[in-house]
Amino acid sequence: MLKFDNKFILRYRFVCLLLSIGYFLYQFIGVNYDNFGIQFRYLTIWGLTGAMIATWLLYRTKYNGLPETHLAFVSAISVLNAMVVFLYWKLYFIDPSLVNYSGSIVWFQEYYLHALGPLLIILDALFFNNSFTQIKNGSLTILGLCLLYIFWTESLTGPLNNTPEGSVTSGLPYPFLNDMVFVERVGFYATTILTGLGFYFIGWLLTRLKLRFST
Repeated sequence: MLKFDNKFILRYRFVCLLLSIGYFLYQFIGVNYDNFGIQFRYLTIWGLTGAMIATWLLYRTKYNGLPETHLAFVSAISVLNAMVVFLYWKLYFIDPSLVNYSGSIVWFQEYYLHALGPLLIILDALFFNNSFTQIKNGSLTILGLCLLYIFWTESLTGPLNNTPEGSVTSGLPYPFLNDMVFVERVGFYATTILTGLGFYFIGWLLTRLKLRFST
């Protein structure tokens, strides 16, 4: 079993923190400030923001020589990012316009937001923080984040924006959502939440196996 010393973990988290802060700030460049919620309309940016906060908390903990903590939050943010990767590429390979109504984003941003960035926080959660050992609190945290995003989307950013436009409604952040009636969207949200909880169970199982074979 691989062993990582504290210096390696601290350096890893420092690099991850610099990347997440850089890409977080980059989102404010060229964004349409006329849209309510600006870039925070998108689940991807929730994942990025959460990863930045989680990485800062983890870096500070390690820097101060404290035991690993923030397990429920870190594991939930890892699952949120896994959901971003799964949903984005699933829809992208069906039709890129389902997720990018204004055209593809620049390549380095696309692959960081939907591949590298999520992978970095997931690896920390699995191998350094052992976040998935708190399955109850972590599952409740990711459930709360999902419900908060749905409320944000359906009650605020959707009604307060006019684009993108769909065959049923307009303003919801992802084009395909605007082609669904409300009942269909509820079904999609429920399926997505169950997928997230499934990812959490996989993380918990992998952590259990890792801890078992490392003793």
